[in-house]
Amino acid sequence: MYRFQISANTKPGEYIVLVGSVPELGQWSVQHGIRLQTSRDRYPLWWADVNLQSQGPIRYKYARLLPDGSVEWEAWGSNRWVPMEPSHASNTLVVEDGVMGTILPWPYGYFTQPVIEPPPPKGADGLKVVVLGSSVAMGCSAWLLKGWSYLLGQALNEQYGHQLVNRCQLGTNVNTTIDRFHQVVAPEQPDIVIIALSLGNEGLAFCSPGERRVLQRRFESGLLHLIKMTRELGALPMMGGLYPNGHYTPDHDWFLQDTHRRMLNWGVPVLDWLAEVSDPQGRWKPGISLDPAHPNQAGHQIMFEAIDLNLFNLKPDDLISIRQQSQPREETLVYGDQKGFHVFAYRAEQRVRFTNTSAYSYTIRPSWEGLQTALRNQAGLIPGLYGVQNPTTSSLPCFSVQADGSIETSLTIPPETDIEYVAAFHLFLPNNPQLVFYDGHVGIFRENDRSLQILNETDHEYNIHPMWKEVRRALKGLPCGFYEDPLNPDAPFRTLMIGPDGLESRVKVPGKSSVVFQYKGALSDLNRVAILPLGDRCAVRMMLYKMEYDGPAFPFDLTRTTNLADVADIIENEFYEMWNPQFLTYNAEEKRIYHRKWSGLSFAHEVEDTDDPQHNMIPVFERMRSRYTARSERFWYAIKACDKVLFVRTGGTDRDKVIDLMKKLEYRCQGKPFLLLLLSRQSSEEFADIPNVVHYDAEFNPDRMYENLDHWMHCTEIMQEILESLGISSKNLFWCPPNTPRL
Repeated sequence: MYRFQISANTKPGEYIVLVGSVPELGQWSVQHGIRLQTSRDRYPLWWADVNLQSQGPIRYKYARLLPDGSVEWEAWGSNRWVPMEPSHASNTLVVEDGVMGTILPWPYGYFTQPVIEPPPPKGADGLKVVVLGSSVAMGCSAWLLKGWSYLLGQALNEQYGHQLVNRCQLGTNVNTTIDRFHQVVAPEQPDIVIIALSLGNEGLAFCSPGERRVLQRRFESGLLHLIKMTRELGALPMMGGLYPNGHYTPDHDWFLQDTHRRMLNWGVPVLDWLAEVSDPQGRWKPGISLDPAHPNQAGHQIMFEAIDLNLFNLKPDDLISIRQQSQPREETLVYGDQKGFHVFAYRAEQRVRFTNTSAYSYTIRPSWEGLQTALRNQAGLIPGLYGVQNPTTSSLPCFSVQADGSIETSLTIPPETDIEYVAAFHLFLPNNPQLVFYDGHVGIFRENDRSLQILNETDHEYNIHPMWKEVRRALKGLPCGFYEDPLNPDAPFRTLMIGPDGLESRVKVPGKSSVVFQYKGALSDLNRVAILPLGDRCAVRMMLYKMEYDGPAFPFDLTRTTNLADVADIIENEFYEMWNPQFLTYNAEEKRIYHRKWSGLSFAHEVEDTDDPQHNMIPVFERMRSRYTARSERFWYAIKACDKVLFVRTGGTDRDKVIDLMKKLEYRCQGKPFLLLLLSRQSSEEFADIPNVVHYDAEFNPDRMYENLDHWMHCTEIMQEILESLGISSKNLFWCPPNTPRL
């Protein structure tokens, strides 16, 4: 029994008719054809069951029968066709014809009850080959599911006596394949396992651009893990190559080609058909696909024909060395000298061990040709980062391996060292609970409640900071406190602070490296200092930016406040009138907003190019309300949440105004220790003996800094020296979050 079904939109009174070349289908007479049926729950699908007795391929097409008796054929000149198959009792063969009007070049059909055909028996010297993959490897969209893997099985049995067993699953991805590996592969005791998965089933076509690299990294790590699992069984892993998708764009194709290139460097045979079936956009070439995700019979045939059958020209004896290499603790001496330096590799586990029993350090460099050649030829290292197996305080930095298996970064092995490194791909497995964040470039791993590791796969240094909300949230579950890099505890930006809402500091990780951060103590132990600028212009903000001490803006960061008395009054009034439209006036000539209550206060960064301030200031006022409300909330939050406050003021003033400001700051700080740093071209005698006031005779002019980068950097160096003299550095700086939580 054949069940023909097609998707067709119809109007009331219309029918779909199946008409063909044999008597059962009316011999091209619409009046004698088969009327299809539909139902409320399955519409627009139409179908009909037909008992065909004819021989050979049957030609047919669909027609639309209108209420007035007229007929609309779905196409002229071309016909659909279907081969005749032996009857399987009550089993129905479903013919999927897609959408009416689009005639497929190849038919697609399958039995409603799967017909299990035992694979051809294995020959005397034959091997068992297991295919583990998704729907394409299963044969979907090929006639009776006889796709590339079926064709490969027939060819391997005929040529080598091998037996191919298909253990694929619809819709599976790398994660679910790992989960089912031991259940479906291990019992087969295979000699060869073909791992045939796709980026399409990982969601590449429909994920956001920011998620693509993450998806790609997890997919590749999962494939490498499946290779490792296959080797642990004593079997030879092979990779089913990647293939296109009808929803891909050139951007998706970049990831497709990038992963494909990496797979070719994994030291594993690849069934490489990508170039034969993919166009420049990463889509199927014309005429070889049934739908966006699957090739049709012609596409499967092309994929099969692209396979190099010589890859399978193996006998049981050829697998002995493979099984030996797959032993979990198989240790291979890659390099050694007479002085005590040795390099060992564990190919199956992608680990490498360095031992140095000498009294001297050894530095591994890309230029060490003898060692690099040995690594390329014997170690079998896959590209990527390798980190310490069990990081400790004395652990050495990680190293990076390039595509040819050599080490591309320098690594020093001290005397009396015995240390192991493992490929980082293990860390990026989709189901690894230690992975708390990954964006395709930087991964953060929670090793335990007192330690975490940040791995940077890029070539450049990475800044990780509280403004990065995804990272901030990812670290929210770790114990509050500060964490230090045990190898470089005094280095700038190597103190990581975690509060109730996650990350609260900026840290830096060099390119192609990893940094371990270990818990050291409570945040209060750091005596964290918040730096709050008080004007007179944006010079402090500019210098903090160059020092990378900057965070979200505070109220005085981007204003001009020429009168210190105004600043004191604004703080006393908790900023409430600062952005009140009743006090704001726009000066078109100067392109600046002035404040009528505080005459020394003005704004130069609030009017944007799309505004029309001379006729409508409402958008500007609303923007200022939003910005300055948030900035004032940060100001008060920083005072309450930090351990000490450093207020910084540039520009000249007088002693009385400073004393007045200090009284108002003391009231607002409510007992919180604070210091006022004054920076102006005045004698420090002017402010002598005022408690908690420090003055430096220095000028920081933002206009000059904007004009001359060298001067900007010179001023920044002076400012950093001043802060260090006050005991402030990246190790104890308070970082205010952009969205302040309630205290």
